[in-house]
Amino acid sequence: MTNSGVSDYEIPSQISSGRGRVYSVNSFAVPGTGRRQSKPAPWQRRYLWGIVSTDILAGMLGAVAGFVTRFGDFSDHSRIYALGVVALPILWIALLGMSRAFETRYLFVGTDEYQRVVRGFLAIIAVVAVVSYALEIPTSRIFVVISIPTTALLTIVFRFCWRKWLHGERAKGNCLKRVLVVGHELPTAELVAQLSRERYHGLKVVAACVPDGEARGSLLDFHIRVCGGFERIAGAVEEVDADVVLVLTSPEFDGTRLRRLSWDLERCDTELIVASAMVDIGGERTSIRPVDGLPMLHLDHVRLTGVRRWLKECTDRVGAALLITFLSPVFLVTIALIRLTSSGAAFYCQERIGRDGKPFTIWKFRSMYLDASRRLAQLQEQNESDGVLFKMREDPRVTPVGTYLRRLSIDELPQLFNVLKGDMSLVGPRPPLPTEVAAYSPDVRRRLVVKPGMTGLWQVSGRSDLSWDEAVRLDLRYVENWTLSLDFVIMLRTVTAVMRSRGAY
Repeated sequence: MTNSGVSDYEIPSQISSGRGRVYSVNSFAVPGTGRRQSKPAPWQRRYLWGIVSTDILAGMLGAVAGFVTRFGDFSDHSRIYALGVVALPILWIALLGMSRAFETRYLFVGTDEYQRVVRGFLAIIAVVAVVSYALEIPTSRIFVVISIPTTALLTIVFRFCWRKWLHGERAKGNCLKRVLVVGHELPTAELVAQLSRERYHGLKVVAACVPDGEARGSLLDFHIRVCGGFERIAGAVEEVDADVVLVLTSPEFDGTRLRRLSWDLERCDTELIVASAMVDIGGERTSIRPVDGLPMLHLDHVRLTGVRRWLKECTDRVGAALLITFLSPVFLVTIALIRLTSSGAAFYCQERIGRDGKPFTIWKFRSMYLDASRRLAQLQEQNESDGVLFKMREDPRVTPVGTYLRRLSIDELPQLFNVLKGDMSLVGPRPPLPTEVAAYSPDVRRRLVVKPGMTGLWQVSGRSDLSWDEAVRLDLRYVENWTLSLDFVIMLRTVTAVMRSRGAY
C-alpha cells in the first residue's frame, strides 16, 4: 500500500454504476466528492410506499375503532374526536419518521423495525398526554386507550405481512442485492454458503476478491466469479454491477484502507458492509469508546446471572405451563396414534446433558421402533453428519407416524415438562447426548453454560440441514448474546420453521 495516491485500488478511466450513468475519472480528483445518488430499486420504492400506505391505514383504523368504542355514532359532542380519524394517521406517520422507522437500514430483516414502531407508540402516548395536560384538553381516555394501541398493533401486523411478501419474493430469486465479497477464501466460502441458505437476507453473492486473485480451497465448491485480488475491487464493482461490497475481517484491511475503499464506492453509490468477527461474538455487548481520540471497541462480559436470568426462568415456567394446557388435546391424539400404530410406550426418555454439564432425563414422543438403539451401530456408515451427531434423512428406524411427528416437531412437545421442571428452557442450545459432550472441544463446551432449549438459533436456521460447525456457531452466538427479546423472536421464527418442515428428519 502506498500513500501517494487517493486510493490503492484500480480506477478505470470511466466507471459505470450499472444504472445507466458513466463517471469520468476527472470528477474524482478529491476523495469523497462527485458522489451522485442513484434511485432506489423499483421493488424498494414499492415496498417503502406500501408500508407508508398501510401505516396510514393503521392510523385511520385505530382512530375509527377508538371513536366507535367511545361514542358509537356521530353527534355534536363527538365532532372533535371525528377529527382524530384524520389527525391520528398524520401524527403517527410523523412520529414513526422521527423514530426512523422508514430507514432502509432497519427494514427487511431483523427486529429493529418493530422496535422503532414501539418507540413511535410510546412517543405518541407521551405527546397526547403532554398536549392534553398543557392545553387542558378533556381527552377521552377510552378513545386514547383503544385507538393508539390498535394503531401500533395493526402497524406491526401490516409490516410483518409486507416483510413475509418480500421474503417470499427473495426465495424466488427476486428483490436481491448483488454482493461482491472481499476476504480470504475460507470465510468467503462460509459466507456464501450461509447467504445461499437464508435468502431472506436479500444478499446474493455474485463475485469475490481474494488475496491471491484466484479461487482456491473451499471456494471452488461454489460458482462464484473471482475478480482478482484486493487491488481490483473498484474494477470488480463495475464488472459485476455490484450493489454491495461486503468486506470480511482481514489483516490487509486497516482503517486507512477501508476509508479509501469507502471513498471509491461513494462515486458509484455502492453500499459498503464490514463483517467483523467481534459482532458475532459480542453482539449488543460491543460498544465503541474513544480513548485519547482513538475509537476502541469495548466488549462487555456475558451476564449469565441476575435479574435477566430470573426473568428468563419465570418466562420459561409460565410459558411451559400455558403451552401444556393449550396443547393437551394434541398430547392425547399423539399418544393414541403412537400406541395404535406400533408396539411400545408412547413416550421415550433419554439421558441428556444440561447446564454446567449436569445430566437430566429428557422426554419425547417415541418416533422410532423399540430396537432403534441396537440398530444404530449398523447405520453408522450412512451417517450424513459432518460432526459428532448422527443424522440420516431416510432413517429406517423411524416409524410411519414418527416421520410426521418429526416433520412437525410434535415429538419435541413433552420437553415442555422438562422446562416446567427446570431442566430445560424454551429457547437455548440443543440438549446434547453424553457421548456428544465427551467429543466436544473446549470451545464447544461453552454451550453448557446455559440451559438447553426446546428451540434455538440452529433450529430456526436450517435444523438438520446445517453442518456441525454452523450449528455450533449458532449455539455459541446465542450463549454470547441471549436476551428475552431474542428468545421471543426465535419462538416466533420457530413457528414458521415448523410450518416449512425444512431440515426436519
